[in-house]
Amino acid sequence: MIKVVITAFVIAGLYFGQEILMPLAMAGLVTVLLTPIVVHLERWIGRIAAVFVAMIVLVSFAVGVGGVLTGQMINLAEKLPDYKENIRGKLQTLKMPGAGHFSKFNEMLAELKRELPGNEEQKAAVQAQAALQKVIPVVPPPPVPNAPPSSIAKPAAPTTPVTVVETRRATPMEAAAALITPVMGPLGTTALVLLLVTCMLLQRESLRSRLTRLIGRANISATRRALDDAFARVSRYLLMQFLVNLADGLVVAAGLYLIGVPNVLVWGVLAMLLRFIPYVGAWIAAAFPLLLSIAVAPGWSMLVLALSMFVVVELLFANAVEPWLYGSHTGVSAFALIVAAVFWTWMWGAAGLVLATPLTVCLVVLARHVPDLALLGVLLSDEEPLAPHEEFYHRLLSPQDKDAGDYAEACIKSTSLTAFYDSVFIPSLAAIERDHQIGELDVTQLVALHGDMSDVVEELGSLPDEKSEADKPDDEAGGFSTPSPTCRVLCLPARAARDGIAAAMLQQLLQRRHYSAQSLSVQLTTGELIEAVVQDDAEILCISAVPPSTILQTRYLCGKLRARCPRLRIIIGLWGAAADVEATKRLRAAGADDVVTTFAEATALISKHAIVLSHEAGLATPSIDESERLAELGALDLMDTAAEPALDRITKKVSQILNTPIAMVNIINAERLFFKSHLGLPDSVAQSKSFSRQLSVCGQLVTSNKPLVVEDIARDRRFSSNPWLQNLKLRFYAGVPLRTSSGHAIGALCVLDYKPRKFGDHENRLLEVTADEIMELMEGRTKQAAQELVAA
Repeated sequence: MIKVVITAFVIAGLYFGQEILMPLAMAGLVTVLLTPIVVHLERWIGRIAAVFVAMIVLVSFAVGVGGVLTGQMINLAEKLPDYKENIRGKLQTLKMPGAGHFSKFNEMLAELKRELPGNEEQKAAVQAQAALQKVIPVVPPPPVPNAPPSSIAKPAAPTTPVTVVETRRATPMEAAAALITPVMGPLGTTALVLLLVTCMLLQRESLRSRLTRLIGRANISATRRALDDAFARVSRYLLMQFLVNLADGLVVAAGLYLIGVPNVLVWGVLAMLLRFIPYVGAWIAAAFPLLLSIAVAPGWSMLVLALSMFVVVELLFANAVEPWLYGSHTGVSAFALIVAAVFWTWMWGAAGLVLATPLTVCLVVLARHVPDLALLGVLLSDEEPLAPHEEFYHRLLSPQDKDAGDYAEACIKSTSLTAFYDSVFIPSLAAIERDHQIGELDVTQLVALHGDMSDVVEELGSLPDEKSEADKPDDEAGGFSTPSPTCRVLCLPARAARDGIAAAMLQQLLQRRHYSAQSLSVQLTTGELIEAVVQDDAEILCISAVPPSTILQTRYLCGKLRARCPRLRIIIGLWGAAADVEATKRLRAAGADDVVTTFAEATALISKHAIVLSHEAGLATPSIDESERLAELGALDLMDTAAEPALDRITKKVSQILNTPIAMVNIINAERLFFKSHLGLPDSVAQSKSFSRQLSVCGQLVTSNKPLVVEDIARDRRFSSNPWLQNLKLRFYAGVPLRTSSGHAIGALCVLDYKPRKFGDHENRLLEVTADEIMELMEGRTKQAAQELVAA
């Protein structure tokens, strides 16, 4: 039904547009603009009175503005003859030599000069000379004897007789009819529009119900939404356009008044009205005052100022005022507006050009809600014709353009890398696989597309993600922000090449969050994958599967891995798949800890698992011989003692040899760590001389009584959240225990650095030898003190 109505509307417009449909469309737009005012007035004075008040105000405003403009136009017509000298002077400046390519242009200027007001005498002289030539025959000169034939004048061509016809004067009735006839058409159209507006305002509910029945009686709610949407968009467009045009007219009038152009009220109103015509209306309105500025001023400065003012005002309104006031756009593409302007102008002339945008907006809104008009929505709407994943797939199919990567980068600028992978990349990958299954893509094309997608993933891995803070890597140059708790994650493909691409994407996202992540090759067999997992020291395993892969292979792989690695945390990623409770149950029964469908879920879940693993790892607890260790420490009497130059020299030597900014000799009792000797500590820390054993890495070293090397503290889940290390921004630690002759560790010799670094066996041996030297010094001093005490 709706297609029949649209077809009938177009056919009727072609034949009766100017007489019927154009006034009806204008009435509809005026009704939309006046409806909010009438609805507001109805609450106080009733509908009929509200409609008539609104119409009286509208007509009075139009008549008042028309009267003022008429007076201004009459005043302008009276002043035009006064400007003939300025016009003549400017035409003289434009005069060019008669010969050459511009001769015809000079003749045109001469014709224009003769047609200007004030040249009646010159025209009369020219006409009199032409009449005289017709009355007095031109006598040829007598022939010259013995003259060559070429020099003998040819006889003049015969003249055409002129007949003088006397026209009778028109009667007063005929003169009045000649004046009124051109005005009757516009007045009749205006009266028809006003009558239609009045009827539409009085019966707007009835008209809405009839439109609902005509467009979609079977679905009243959808039709109502479509009509409300169209009404809201068109009314907002008209109101905002009226306000913008009014402001533009005021600015133009004020600018022309300051420049000195006369009759600024006419040009302001003209600028306001003609700006309803898209694209060209503003410049048509500017042409009249620009031409007048040429006539008014003797020089060219007024023209230059007026032209500059129009350019600045149009740029300001088009690029700043309109976007700010309109807020949401009309929903029509720029190309569609141009085509609509051409179409409606062809149908209805200048009025169609004014009505083009509102009518097109109505069509686009109806197309969004009426399935039969979906074609118009695709052609006219400013919405993207393809979904993001479809557009990405389309660009992948055009490898010669090489713009799939550019499109991906553009998407990431407005979102995050994780969101792009979830909403664009994975759906595109699944669409490629479906097309391959139904025969739309052969194996060669499939392999080529997989290679292109792998290249895009590799390119995106080097881009910073400016939208999502979670995807931002730490500043390698100097930032030492604390990352999330870390652990090693292994990413496995379930079976196909698409699963391997998804595993590489997850690995990339995890590495951006500073996890130690690795993806295994899809070329490995199931047995080889299992052996690789067993030999790796990963703590979390994520198996990737992209539709149309079934869960059968994923379930089989998960069961095998659970049997070989019972303590391993296994996450299944069914990327892009719909939530399936039954499939999730089967995968959990096979040994999976969790099942996710998006990369955002996977990264958040892995972060939670990493925190749990950090807590499970815990810190070493004191052994059962702690009391014996404390007894030996008390016998040495090292806690809270003064600094010793010999120890300070050893500490400085260790720092220089190993090239570390911090070196320390620490003594540790049951509760505290005491700085016996130190080099490089900040003053605020050094002045405290001690801090809690629970916060110290050396405390763990003493508890285990073994050397300890942490090459990157931020990636060691035992110490990555240690507040003392975080405050000092320390990233490296290496230490060895200070053992007594009985083998108990009473303290530690350690070095620290602000950046991660490697620490080999040679450096570790050097620390152990130095630690033995320190203990010999301490125990020797204690024995000497005991001997002196006995001797005394």
